[in-house]
Amino acid sequence: MKFTTWAKIGLSAVFAFSLMGSLSAQDAQPEAPYWDSTLPIEERVEDLLARMTLDEKIGQMTLIEKNSIPPRDVHDFFIGGILSGGGGYPRGDNTPEGWAKMVGDYQDNALATRLGIPMIYGVDAVHGHNNLHGATLFPHNIGLGAANNPELMTQIGQITASEMIATGIYWDYAPVLAPVRDIRWGRTYEAYGENTDLVTALGIPFMIGLQGELGDLGTPGTVLATPKHYIGDGATTWGTSPFGPRNIDRGDTVMDDATLREMLLPPYIAAVDAGALSVMTSYSSWNGLPMHAHAYLVNDVLKGELGFQGFIVSDWEAVTLISDNDYNDVVTAINAGVDMNMVPYDYRGFIDMARDAVNVGDIPLERIDDAVRRILRAKFAMGLFEHPFGDDALMASVGSDQHRAVARQAVRESLVLLKNDNQALPIAKDAATIFVAGTGADNLGRQLGGWSIEWQGGSGEITVGTTLLQGILAAVSPDTVVSYSPTGRFENADGTASVADVGIVVLSEDPYAEYEGDNNLIRLSRGDVAMVERMRASSTTLIIVLLSGRPLISTDEILAADAFVAAWLPGTEGAGVSDVLFGDSPFSGKLSFTWPRSVDQLPFDFSAIPTEGCEAPLFPFGYGLTADDTAASAPWLELAASCVE
Repeated sequence: MKFTTWAKIGLSAVFAFSLMGSLSAQDAQPEAPYWDSTLPIEERVEDLLARMTLDEKIGQMTLIEKNSIPPRDVHDFFIGGILSGGGGYPRGDNTPEGWAKMVGDYQDNALATRLGIPMIYGVDAVHGHNNLHGATLFPHNIGLGAANNPELMTQIGQITASEMIATGIYWDYAPVLAPVRDIRWGRTYEAYGENTDLVTALGIPFMIGLQGELGDLGTPGTVLATPKHYIGDGATTWGTSPFGPRNIDRGDTVMDDATLREMLLPPYIAAVDAGALSVMTSYSSWNGLPMHAHAYLVNDVLKGELGFQGFIVSDWEAVTLISDNDYNDVVTAINAGVDMNMVPYDYRGFIDMARDAVNVGDIPLERIDDAVRRILRAKFAMGLFEHPFGDDALMASVGSDQHRAVARQAVRESLVLLKNDNQALPIAKDAATIFVAGTGADNLGRQLGGWSIEWQGGSGEITVGTTLLQGILAAVSPDTVVSYSPTGRFENADGTASVADVGIVVLSEDPYAEYEGDNNLIRLSRGDVAMVERMRASSTTLIIVLLSGRPLISTDEILAADAFVAAWLPGTEGAGVSDVLFGDSPFSGKLSFTWPRSVDQLPFDFSAIPTEGCEAPLFPFGYGLTADDTAASAPWLELAASCVE
């Protein structure tokens, strides 16, 4: 039995009776003040906190991956939160209905506890509700940074929240507020750009789209946002990662306090001011000390100076990475300000260690109370006690035409035109022949990137959407002949190369996420380079579209093409690319990352980027042409040509 809205009068006792068979309405205390939604939140928090045992408090501080816990244990251990990681959809039923049932089973057990405290369910909905088959998936944030449309960001947040609520979920681990200083990082595409002001200008409107303006959280259509990862991800030093010298993810951010405050802290200041009640700590370290152990930055700065009143949630299994002693890690992290531990597997071990630490005085009970107070404050503000389940009426809107239209707009606005010689773009819809090449042209998974159905993404028709090739076919006139080859091989019957009026080469990366995407080469594959050479010989006009999670070293290919478009990772609505290629919408995107000429330039010293000579980047931050800018790219490309070895 599920309810879209949920009255306080005795329902937790009903669930308790059905599951336990022994609890009475009096045991569940249905008339206790904390059930009264007309009372101030702080009064409700204090009333509930005073009724809780130590085990109930520690349970609220425990966040577990859904495959690692049976629903019954949510009841028995008073668990405060459940999550789906990347790929954490209900097996065999990845539908809104399947999600709602899965989440509801956990919630039923939470509501059946002595105090009936609802659990909170979290997901990484980082470009739409991206674990859900059929959901609307927007361009990854790197593309939205190029679009630079704050109003659109709010719309995207609202749609993401709506599709989450349809599945019973009210907690989103987004947005990423990292100004990325080194694009070799595998999570570059999750960030809006390299510029602190841009990250703030887009991340906060998205957060507001999720949870409403200040004070709106808990109204219909809102979910809890989680600005992340506090603090330093995206600014770590290459080779300091625990994964070795060829990695950067989870590395060390090496900078002084003043630089951190100037470069990395402003987006979090804005997030707190806008009403953030959940912040996720970073895997990274600051000057050698892991963030999950960093009492100064968490307790003193975020909770103290910034006045953050919500709760700190750890990243996936990050607490146990502080040292090689799990007990000491739990003690250190909680005392440093981590309020909810994403365990995510061994919840019994975490609960036992936390309980023991309190009993022997290693963790003060006051610190436990502070953590639980913050978690309860967020849950009351979200309205979870009044509506712990999702809204079935929203299921029909998941992946709807209306939602996809907004995503298609986002794709159009995200495209960055880097070169357009000889008026190559827009393409005439009545061109006689068009060759389309590249695996990414007709592969939905490749245009989605990571964090799409699975953690690392996938290949092919992994969800519902439109590929670039499908968009091209829908855009051209009926008389235009469009031919497709994944490898760019187009030959006549006699074996000679065939030549088209227009060749469109779609270059693409294999999908990746997190440290799996760390890459100190960031270059095109040999196969893609060879394909460009073949297509140059087979096309009167050659247009290259690059699908990637960051700028890639592609100087030779840009020089070879008549036009070059950075399309990033556009999500499910690939037709948004063809809208712009064929002139139905203008090019308007601007680079949110400096585009390097070679990997030797990385990481950039953003305080002193050369603007002249071969030390200058290929294209600067903020660069982007319109189709009418026939000469704007000439100085940059002339320099590029002169610097080719």
